[in-house]
Order: sequence, then C-alpha cells, then structure tokens
Amino acid sequence: MTKEKELIDKLIDLAFAEDIGDGDHTTLSCIPDTAIGKSKLLIKEKGVLAGIEVAKEIFNRFDPTMKVEVFIHDGSEVNPGDVAMVVEGKVQSLLQTERLMLNVMQRMSGIATMTRKYAKQLEGTNTRVLDTRKTTPGMRILEKMAVKIGGGVNHRIGLFDMILLKDNHVDFAGGIDKAVNRAKEYCKTHNKDLKIELEVRNFDELQQALELGVDRIMFDNFTPEMTKKAVEIVAGKCETESSGGITFDTLRDYAECGVDYISVGALTHSVKGLDMSFKAC
Repeated sequence: MTKEKELIDKLIDLAFAEDIGDGDHTTLSCIPDTAIGKSKLLIKEKGVLAGIEVAKEIFNRFDPTMKVEVFIHDGSEVNPGDVAMVVEGKVQSLLQTERLMLNVMQRMSGIATMTRKYAKQLEGTNTRVLDTRKTTPGMRILEKMAVKIGGGVNHRIGLFDMILLKDNHVDFAGGIDKAVNRAKEYCKTHNKDLKIELEVRNFDELQQALELGVDRIMFDNFTPEMTKKAVEIVAGKCETESSGGITFDTLRDYAECGVDYISVGALTHSVKGLDMSFKAC
C-alpha cells in the first residue's frame, strides 16, 4: 500500500466514524436493508471536476457491492445539469456515503476550479503555480491532488520531503550561512536526498544564497520590479519562486518577470466548494 493510499483510507475511516457513529438511525429506521436504488451526481455550478477517483474509494470502502458508472472524469470542465456519475446499490449505503462523498468532491472540485483559473492566467509564460501547506488538517493529500488535477504543481507534501528555510529558520539559526550549511550537513549525516530552498527578504540575502548554493530561492514579498532584477541576478543558477502578497490580479506581472514558480496559499485556504448534489434517479 502506498503512503498516499494509506492516508486516504485513514481519512475515509475517520470521516465515517465522526458522521455515522453507532449508526445512521434516520436511514436505518425508514429504509429496508434489502432496498436497492440509484443516485446521480448532479453538477449545479460551472467549474472543474475533481475527486471522482476518491469518491469511488469511499463507496468501495463502505460497501464493495456498490456499482459506480462514471460519465465525467477528474480534470474535466463541467456545467450545471451535467451528470458526473451514477451509483447503484443498497439504498442504505447510498444514503450513508452521500455526505462524505459530496464533502470531498465539492472541496476538491473547488480547489481544482480555482487552480485552473490561476494556471490559465499564466498561459504563455514559463511560470507554474504552486500550492502551500495552508491546507485543511487531515485533508492535505486530497487538496494537493486537486491542485494537480486543476493544472497546478505541488510545492511539497509536508515537512518531510523538502527543506524550506524560511525567515524564522534563518533568524533562529543565527543567519543564512548557518541555516544553509547546517541543512546541508544534516542531509549528509542522515543520508537524505532533499532539495534545499531558501527564502530571501532582500538582495543582500539573495547574494548570500547564491554564494552558498541552494536548489531554489524564494523571493519573499518582492515587488514585480524587484523580482525582475532578482531573476536576472540568479540567471539560471537555481530555481526561483515568488511568494507573499501575490493576488490573482498581480499574478501575471510576476510571471512576466521570468520566475519559475509562484506559490499561492489561496488555492487551498480560501476556496468555495463547487455546488453539486447526489439525487435519487
């Protein structure tokens, strides 16, 4: 089992535990356990669909006898009135899985829709939009999957798969040189093959970063003018990223400076779910 699959299974189990508890007494009291039916996933808002594959896992984990027929796949653009899938099985199972499936798909589709909007704004440039760790606790793996479905790039999954030296790390370590050198020594000592990224706040720190050598430099709260100059200074020596205070309206300005990546926390922390419903058919 992959780490990703393990995390998703744990999330599904926890979600069912908090929602169903010792039983869905509403459904159990009025629906016979022999009743069979169908429900359709009806799209009610224009956007980008995400979460179909996770929905299939939800149904299968709860009741393997449920049959799912998919009509629209992850990453597709959808419109009101579209039917994304039809699920057939025990009516009790349909009713008990409905909310979890909708919670996941609405959230993931909202993120994919937002990400697609940002990705389209960058078309014609070499810049890619990145997500951040500003995610819903426990749902990070799903939210980052949604970013990729929408056309974005995952920055890192957590604190374990990349070293990102931010301002607090630098200040607590006693300076950029100490932070970077300790990070490199740590990787060597612990046999870790991790990329090292360093956040810089000004051009003095940028020069130090280049002298020390890192895999990526993040320009923190630089203006577009500062970013253009910084990209020229780096000139292919390492990857570059812009972060901090960047909005959809200024996104293109930063991309046209030639930066490789722009990280946007709003992809996951300020998203409205895509409207959809699961109705009997």
